[in-house]
Amino acid sequence: MKSNIKIVQTLLLALAFLSCSSSDDDAKTPDSPYTQYGTSFEKMPSKEDAVIYQVNIRAFSQAGTLKGVQERLTQIQELGANVIYLMPIYPVGKVKASGELGSPYAVQDYKAVNPDFGTLQDLQVLVEEAHKKNMAVVLDWVANHTSWDNAWITQHKNWYQQDDKGNIIIPPGTNYNDVAQLNFNNTEMKSAMIDAMEYWVYNANIDGFRCDYADFVPQTFWSDAITKLRSIKKNQTILMLAEGSKVNHFASGFDYTFGFNFFSTLEKIFKESKSVTTIQDSNATEYANNYNTENRVVRYTSNHDVNLSEGTPLELFGGKKGSIATFVVAAYMKSVPMIYNGQEVGYDKRLNYFAKTPIDWTTADASMLAEYKKIIAFRNTSNAVKRGIYTGYSSDAISAFTMVKDSEKVLVLSNLTNNSVKYLVANSLKATWKDAITETSVTLGAEITLLPFQYLILKN
Repeated sequence: MKSNIKIVQTLLLALAFLSCSSSDDDAKTPDSPYTQYGTSFEKMPSKEDAVIYQVNIRAFSQAGTLKGVQERLTQIQELGANVIYLMPIYPVGKVKASGELGSPYAVQDYKAVNPDFGTLQDLQVLVEEAHKKNMAVVLDWVANHTSWDNAWITQHKNWYQQDDKGNIIIPPGTNYNDVAQLNFNNTEMKSAMIDAMEYWVYNANIDGFRCDYADFVPQTFWSDAITKLRSIKKNQTILMLAEGSKVNHFASGFDYTFGFNFFSTLEKIFKESKSVTTIQDSNATEYANNYNTENRVVRYTSNHDVNLSEGTPLELFGGKKGSIATFVVAAYMKSVPMIYNGQEVGYDKRLNYFAKTPIDWTTADASMLAEYKKIIAFRNTSNAVKRGIYTGYSSDAISAFTMVKDSEKVLVLSNLTNNSVKYLVANSLKATWKDAITETSVTLGAEITLLPFQYLILKN
């Protein structure tokens, strides 16, 4: 009898263990109306290891669809990127719309796929296929405002900020006439917003969000949203990118802020012949009061806004060679790099994201693509670049800095002028190095001359 009781007890314990162990991958958390689609992404990059590739869906393929993105996943993977950031996938508002097709940032429905782009199933397949290629997928999230024909406008007017006459307003201090400003003092609206973000983690198995206009949304909202989102995937972290520059975004749970200041500093070097040492000042500004050495700023030489309003990297940074020399600095200086679709092949046309302006991939510059791949490939292997301590040694013409982690030291020298320049080498840098790209030996003595827009990536 006792042995039978022991058998029953053992079986009950085993069943209890099984039910507990399966709860880690439970398809549904108790307080969620959604069931998890797909499985956890096992090769999720850590925040320091990310190389982000921004996709403008309207421009990325001739079709301008999610399937069009899926068809070029191999090319994104071969570039060395491991995070795909999709610009807004949601239906676009038609009332007071801007441009030919309306802004992707005027969201009509937070829980739907823009039919021009495809279906929820298309997104699910895209995410699955990206995961198979060891790439995460993050969605653009527009929390600050909605389109004027979002159902919330008629159903919940009090979810929006209003003037003294009771009229819903546009975002204060802007000319964004195509969108209506949400009211973050309204608890119901905030709950509905977080619910909509959860919807995509569950229903499309996405791996995080790039959050638009993040500086203008209250930090308490972001903190609540990120805490909730991070509780969904039990065996996987999610990446959160703040399109903002406030240091307290990190305290709210974001992995990254955006390098607005860094980008504008790069521009001024080329437009106004500012000293290259100003990049060091900008780096210090963006990391001011940020004492966590693991935090990183996302840096770029192009994105959808810059490309359309100011120009391509070729226009802004001295053509092919200058734009690559500048990208090296942006990608290696205590940063996480972001690439905007087309820049890696030297695409020289601006992409109007209010219309369909498909990239002509047949015009790709193969030599430029090869150079981007080499720069990213070394970054992907270097703990010093990804996690190291930064020290600046720049001159007026040359961006020079080291990234050091444990016994690995990387030195970057990049001439950001169209002239040959002599660089006086600091005593601590005088040594025999190895070129990280060519593997050849490079001895640095008292000085070195760099050709126009020449860069060197050296390792110890």
